[in-house]
Amino acid sequence: MMPARDSVVAMTKKLISKQTKALLKSWAKVAVAAGIASYMAGTRDWTLLVNSALVAVLPVIHSWFDKSDKRFGRTK
Repeated sequence: MMPARDSVVAMTKKLISKQTKALLKSWAKVAVAAGIASYMAGTRDWTLLVNSALVAVLPVIHSWFDKSDKRFGRTK
């Protein structure tokens, strides 16, 4: 029988596809870049920095809804 940790890792590999990993990785890169850009522009309020990072997810969500997008688009 597999140890609990190995079964969790195996289940995670099945649940998260390569496409989903790429989507999350893309969002993380853009979110960090938006937060750093806001900070460098003079924003020191942490709520505004977090908001700018969260807004960065919008283009990735748009790509996910776009069926013609070959990177993250939903396909049949």
